Amino acid sequence: MTSVRTARPEELPALVEHPGDTERNTATRAYLTQLLDSGCTRPEWCLVAEGADGRPVGSVVLWTLPGQAVPLALVLFEAPAGAPDTGTALLDAAAARAAELGATELEHVLDSPAQAPQFQRDPEHRGELLRKSGFGVIRDGRRFRRLLPGSGLAGLPADDPRLTFRTLAELGPEPFVEVLRDLLADTADARLAADVRQHGARRAAELLFEETAELRHDPDWWELGYDPDGTAAVISLPAENPSVPVIGFVGVAPAHRGKGYATSAVVRGTRILAAHGATEIRGDCDAANTAMAKAFRSAGYENLADRLEFARPL
Repeated sequence: MTSVRTARPEELPALVEHPGDTERNTATRAYLTQLLDSGCTRPEWCLVAEGADGRPVGSVVLWTLPGQAVPLALVLFEAPAGAPDTGTALLDAAAARAAELGATELEHVLDSPAQAPQFQRDPEHRGELLRKSGFGVIRDGRRFRRLLPGSGLAGLPADDPRLTFRTLAELGPEPFVEVLRDLLADTADARLAADVRQHGARRAAELLFEETAELRHDPDWWELGYDPDGTAAVISLPAENPSVPVIGFVGVAPAHRGKGYATSAVVRGTRILAAHGATEIRGDCDAANTAMAKAFRSAGYENLADRLEFARPL
C-alpha cells in the first residue's frame, strides 16, 4: 500500500526531482517557492508518496488564492510511471486533506503540450488517473498568451473608436452584474453554462463577478464598453493572478454580437494591463467558444496550450 505523508521541511521546495531534467526541476522548485511565499499554499498542504527509502516518489500540492484558508485546486501532481495506485493514493489524500479544511470541491487543470512550471507529461495517463479518482471534465479549454515588449502601449492595436468605456469605480458593480447576467444566459462556455443551470443567470453572474474580483485588480481597470446607441456592449475585467496578468473575463452582450466587439474587449484588457507594466498576458476560453478564440488571435495572442479543467466533489 502506498504511503502518503506531508512533505518534510528539507524536501521543500523540490519535492520530486527528475534526474537529468534540470529545466523541469528548476522551474517546479521556483513555482512551489512562489506558491509558498504568496500564500497560495502552505507546507502542510504539500503531500508526497514515499518510496522504499523514505524519499518522495510522487507529489501533490493543494492550492488556493493568496491568503485563503480553503483549498480550491491541486497542482504539482506527480506520480511514477507504471504505478497507478500511487497516483490514486495521492489524489485521494489531497481530496481528504482539502475536505478537512472545508473544501466542497477540488479542481485540477491539465495542459497539453507539457510546459513549465508543472511539466504535465503523458496527459492521457494523467487524465485517466483523474477520472478513476472521481474527477470529471468541466471544461475543454484553450489557453492563449501574448508577449509584450515592456514598452507600454507601443505596438498594440488601438481601442475600438465605436466604444465608450466607463469604469467600475465610476459605475459600481450592479451594471457589471447585469451585463454578465445577460451574456451568461446565452454562453458557449460549458463551465459558465453549468453555473447558470445550477444557480440561475443572475446568481451565476454574481458568482462570476465575485470570483474574478478575488484576483488582484484596480477598480479603474474594470470597464463596460458602450455602443453608440448608448447600451452596454462589452465587459472587460483584466486582472493579475499570483503568477501572471490575465484577461480575467471579457464578454459581449447578446444584442451586440457579430460586430467584432469580442476582439475589441480583448484589446482593451490588454491595453490596460500593458499600461501597468505587463510583459506577458494570458487568457482562456472554452473550445466551443470559437468567437472568443478568434478574438484572442485577432488581438495578437497565440494558442499556447489546450487545457482540460477537472473537478471532484468532496
